Amino acid sequence: MILILLGLILWAGSHYWKRLAPGSRAQAGDKGKIVVAIASVLGIVLMVIGYRGAEGTFFWGPSAALVGINNLLVLFAFYLFASSGAKTRITRRIRHPQLTAVKVWAVAHLLVNGDTPSFLLFGGLLAWAVGEVILINRAEPAWTPAHPVPVRKEITAIIATVVVFAVVAGIHTWLGVNPFA
Repeated sequence: MILILLGLILWAGSHYWKRLAPGSRAQAGDKGKIVVAIASVLGIVLMVIGYRGAEGTFFWGPSAALVGINNLLVLFAFYLFASSGAKTRITRRIRHPQLTAVKVWAVAHLLVNGDTPSFLLFGGLLAWAVGEVILINRAEPAWTPAHPVPVRKEITAIIATVVVFAVVAGIHTWLGVNPFA
């Protein structure tokens, strides 16, 4: 589980850099973007490898009901993420759609994965997203969500959601984890 923890530290640290040390991050300029990107990818790789090889105490597993709820929540999380790029109607009500998507995704995975590696991975990412929202809201308290929303943006977000959900379900199946139990 040490790899999961190291991955979380790299992921969170690289993302918190802008909020906790804005001067240092600004001074790094475009090189800072490269550092964040490399640290993020390395963090993800460590989390995936660590999670796949981790052993821990098992408390509960997926049930038909929890898998259904998980899949609906993950679908909603993907929609939130797609909506942030398309600037759909929901982004007029949710200030941080990508971070909200991470929180929904993490909770969904905690519902069906009741073991200690899952608590560390998904709970850690949930804690990171909550912390990120708090830091952003402190740094930038004002928010003006008003923007026009053409119907084509909603359609784009829905199509992107379905495509990404299908791809992620395929990857899970390929890795030996049936997302539909």
